[in-house]
Amino acid sequence: MKAVSEAPSKAIITGEHFVVHGAWALAAALPRKVRVEIKPASRFSVVSDRFGEPRSPELAPISAVVEAMAREFSVDPKVSVRITSGIPGGAGLGSSAATMVAAASAFSRLNRLGLGVDEVIRCAMVGEHHIHGKPSGIDPAICAHGGVLLFRPGSRPRKLSLDSPRSLIISHSGQTRSTKGQIGRVSKSRAKSPRFFSMLVEGVSELSLAAAERFRAGDMKGLGGLLTVNHALLRTVGVSNETLDRIVDLFGSMGSYGAKLTGAGGGGSVLAVAPEAKEKSIVSGLSARGFETFRVKIPAEGVRSWLER
Repeated sequence: MKAVSEAPSKAIITGEHFVVHGAWALAAALPRKVRVEIKPASRFSVVSDRFGEPRSPELAPISAVVEAMAREFSVDPKVSVRITSGIPGGAGLGSSAATMVAAASAFSRLNRLGLGVDEVIRCAMVGEHHIHGKPSGIDPAICAHGGVLLFRPGSRPRKLSLDSPRSLIISHSGQTRSTKGQIGRVSKSRAKSPRFFSMLVEGVSELSLAAAERFRAGDMKGLGGLLTVNHALLRTVGVSNETLDRIVDLFGSMGSYGAKLTGAGGGGSVLAVAPEAKEKSIVSGLSARGFETFRVKIPAEGVRSWLER
């Protein structure tokens, strides 16, 4: 008997980095997924299609999640874990969070713990702390809940109801980065100008609330303008770079409503919204320039798990 779980990738639409410091942020689950299979074994082991070496340090957070859950719920930590991911690593699309959420959900299913979504998120955060140092919690929240969420640390996430699917365009810069390093960069910016940074947090929080209303109403042009503003603010705190700025500019020149980096920055991906009639040409144009670019329809479902023989 084995437990299987799948969790979606994610894109932060507005508010990354500032959410760590108390701002509202808006995020969406994306259809690309990670799959985790867990079964009883004579010792703990984990393998991934992304990391060929079973003892790779990148896999240590999975061990941390399993060991923490085994201690808390008095169950056997000796399991075999297999990870298969359709989410590019280091792209700002929630690869680590989706993996931690799927692992926690599968381990719960295997041991018939009956954990709800909030408990799965709490367990997944053990691995996220291991990776990122001081994460806000938004990534595991959206990967677990699915759909589109307004999120702020310490507040109950607000799930948006959409009357029809929405399109986003994602373009990967091809550059990877350390989320922990980017969070540290923003924290230094805060320390240098605390009053100014506090104003930015308040402004981004209001921007995210406005973005949620535009998104819910289907006002993608209005949303695009807010994305452009948010990208400028992220540049202010030093988490963009020349490549990301170039992709944002390319989106604009090709007719998008607006674009911004998504995730930690310093590499990773750019998110944009555009008129439906221009989406295909924008995807083709950026792909032709060497940037992996694709369109996604949202909302996407959250984590799910089941047992297989």
